[in-house]
Amino acid sequence: MTPLPRPLRGVIVPIVTPLRDGETLDPEGLERLLEHVLSGGVRGVFVLGTTGEAASLPHRLREELVRRVCRLVSGRVPVLAGITDTVFEESVKLARAAAEAGAQALVTAPPYYFPAGQPELLEYLGHLLPRLPLPLFLYNIPRLTKVAFEPSTVAGAAAMPGVAGIKDSSEDMPYFVRLRDALRDRPDFALLVGSEVLLGESILGGAHGGVLGGANLFPRLYVDLYEAAAAKDLARTRALTEKVMKVAAAIYGAGRHGSSWLKGLKCALSLKGICGDYMLEPFHRFREEERRKIREGLDSLEG
Repeated sequence: MTPLPRPLRGVIVPIVTPLRDGETLDPEGLERLLEHVLSGGVRGVFVLGTTGEAASLPHRLREELVRRVCRLVSGRVPVLAGITDTVFEESVKLARAAAEAGAQALVTAPPYYFPAGQPELLEYLGHLLPRLPLPLFLYNIPRLTKVAFEPSTVAGAAAMPGVAGIKDSSEDMPYFVRLRDALRDRPDFALLVGSEVLLGESILGGAHGGVLGGANLFPRLYVDLYEAAAAKDLARTRALTEKVMKVAAAIYGAGRHGSSWLKGLKCALSLKGICGDYMLEPFHRFREEERRKIREGLDSLEG
């Protein structure tokens, strides 16, 4: 089994959750998806993240999904399992199930119903970490959780045994710079970003990698962008960033609502024959008008 690098570097894919319906996973679609992203050179797989609709998945399916992903990945890259929950004991239970399944690390955002203060977040982590069987990554996504991990809080968490890194999906470069500076004395602590269009800039600015939903669809594109930025090839980084921006325009903007990015991603995967596009409540898959736009967008990107 591939050990967890410290720090974790490169492109980690937060996989979508292929579903047959609201109660059943799609094992064949999941296998095709994993083989697709692994063949594209990703350095890790993150299951049960935002892109995976984790907050909407029944706990039974969360555990089943982690087991299936770990079995299919079979140690080729590290598997990170999301344990974010509003219920402390459910996070602990899922963490233990993920460890038993063969995951190498865990990921948590702040509990997302009651907005906690920064001292409360540190206390929460202090209570959680001793009960976790695997290293933990923090997940900063304040647009969904209502509260951010402030840089000073992240620095405090980094001093706790078992905290291995952070995924920053704030899309806020001034925040990223403050976070980077707060972690200068922790070269083993992974600083990962969630913004696809800011990946190149972030790597050039000191990030170790990205956790990027678009890598479900075009893994090699994001791996190439990461590698160009890591090599400080500015011309190639700019050119590949322009391609990533075209993906965002063609795939994420086809609908009318905030869920359009995920609907577009799943729709595109279904059109490519990788996995289905069933969405969990309260969302539904794109209908024919949006599917046509996604089909045209794929044609333009692959033409």
